[in-house]
Amino acid sequence: MRPPGELTEDFGMSDGRQPDPMLDEELTRLIQQGRDREAAVLASDRLAAPTRGAFMDPRTQLDEILPMLNQLTGSLSDAQLDAPTACSKFAVRDILEHMIGGATMFAGAFRGAAPVDRTGETDLVAVFPTAMADLRQGVNSPGALERTIASPLGEVPGEVFARFVALDGLVHGWDIATATGQPYEPPAAVVAEVDAFARQAISEAMRDGDTFAAPVDAPAGASPLVQLVAFTGRQV
Repeated sequence: MRPPGELTEDFGMSDGRQPDPMLDEELTRLIQQGRDREAAVLASDRLAAPTRGAFMDPRTQLDEILPMLNQLTGSLSDAQLDAPTACSKFAVRDILEHMIGGATMFAGAFRGAAPVDRTGETDLVAVFPTAMADLRQGVNSPGALERTIASPLGEVPGEVFARFVALDGLVHGWDIATATGQPYEPPAAVVAEVDAFARQAISEAMRDGDTFAAPVDAPAGASPLVQLVAFTGRQV
């Protein structure tokens, strides 16, 4: 997935239907014509669909995912930080930089405030849990899920954006774990909820090789988590 400042997302239907190609074409046309605000409004309307009827609160998902990420990153060596991952062009340290930057930016957005200034904080392993705690506090702050988030896409409903953050964290946890040879077993219910969201949220227009790649076939008998990361375009 791209670093936070480069993300472009649009989302599918909440009732199990496939994303609408005509809607994707309209979004692309508006962007190509420089009509970014109209594209953001159209995408925001579509973004609201995947959360209708959803069972698990995205804050609950993050309450499970973030401690696991802290455990994965807490004792990484320099050699492990330099290890390549299944996330295109990213070593482990690049994923940590991406996640720290995103968590810092999004924590402020969920609060409706400016992000924390992390200038000069270069120890990624030390900074990571602090950034994740800030994100957790931000998404649990009063009104966070009701707030309209000024995201890299544009203005997005807070609850929808929190679900995207959970997807990003869950899959990047797999990237880190497989690159560094660590166990990683998120709760089955969390994987199922994030997977359902991803299959509604990721459209063909988003599969540009950076944000997401084309889905790949998971090995026979693959776990639900491996099936999810294969759907995002990871080679598994």
